[in-house]
Amino acid sequence: MAAKKSSTPHRGYRVADQIQRDLTELIARELKDPRVGMVTIQSVEVTPDYAHAQVYFSLLVGDPQSTEAALNQAAGFLRSGLFKRLHIHTVPTLHFHFDRTTERAADMNALIAKAVSSRAKDD
Repeated sequence: MAAKKSSTPHRGYRVADQIQRDLTELIARELKDPRVGMVTIQSVEVTPDYAHAQVYFSLLVGDPQSTEAALNQAAGFLRSGLFKRLHIHTVPTLHFHFDRTTERAADMNALIAKAVSSRAKDD
């Protein structure tokens, strides 16, 4: 017997993308916590049952630990805002994590530039 194909392929990705867009707007317009500065939502990963969402963010300026604590403290408020915007049965519980990908990329670029400059001096 052939497996039944889902009528909505990649629904989890679409829900995660919508959560990312809505969270960006909610944080910028409705969240009034001074510990949350210029936050960029990098990605959202939703569990298959839509019970939890891992939200990865980066900062332009500010302290990552205090911002992460403030966002996790405001997770209930943001979840209620998502509930009003999303039209799904279960709005996931939000878990915020600081994304260090941009820092690591900058470090790698610095190492590559250093290696290229040292090689140019040797030649």
